[in-house]
Amino acid sequence: MEVEQILKAYSQGERNFSHIKLIEGEIIKQNLSQADFSQSDLRQARLGRTDFTFCNFNETDLSEAILWGTDFSFANLSQVVLRDADLSSAKLLETNLENANLIKAMFCGANLSHAQLSHSIIIDGDFRPNCDHRTNLSHTNFRKANLSYSNLSQVLFYQANLQEAKLCRSHLNTTSKYDNLPTDLTEADLRGADLSYADLTGAILVKADLRGADLTGTILKDVNFLDAIFE
Repeated sequence: MEVEQILKAYSQGERNFSHIKLIEGEIIKQNLSQADFSQSDLRQARLGRTDFTFCNFNETDLSEAILWGTDFSFANLSQVVLRDADLSSAKLLETNLENANLIKAMFCGANLSHAQLSHSIIIDGDFRPNCDHRTNLSHTNFRKANLSYSNLSQVLFYQANLQEAKLCRSHLNTTSKYDNLPTDLTEADLRGADLSYADLTGAILVKADLRGADLTGTILKDVNFLDAIFE
């Protein structure tokens, strides 16, 4: 299906675009909210700044897609493949990303507040801030997600659920870039999380719950553990 056909059909009221194939297609700054793109092939598509709120992308392949500033808020992206995709400054508020493949995906400056990422695989993901925004993962559900080797420096994790998440060798440290903002894990739930060999230099873990967390080899220099729970 061609881009022009999709836009024309949408303008005429069509919302079912499941199983379409649009490899390397380009849809920029369009409104396609509430449409169904489930089980589609959108590899390497350029979909920047498009409104996909309340859309269904279940089991869709968006590998290597360019999604700068795209709005996926309230959308269903469960079991989606976003491997090597660029979601810098994207909006994913309350988005369902459960069981998603996000290996090496870039979320710099994205807003994933209240998103659901339980059981997702995010190995080597990039969540650093960009020049416009700090990556917001507050209230996000990462239960049993794999974030190993990911760069999570200066991310906002306020009240995030990281129960049994894998954060082995991940970067959660404060850096000199972007005003020395610390990684903020205030009131985060890290029960049973694997933080082995992760770098938390300068991080804030005020009132964080670390019961049962694996801190083997973890770098904890200048961490703020005020009122944190260990036992």
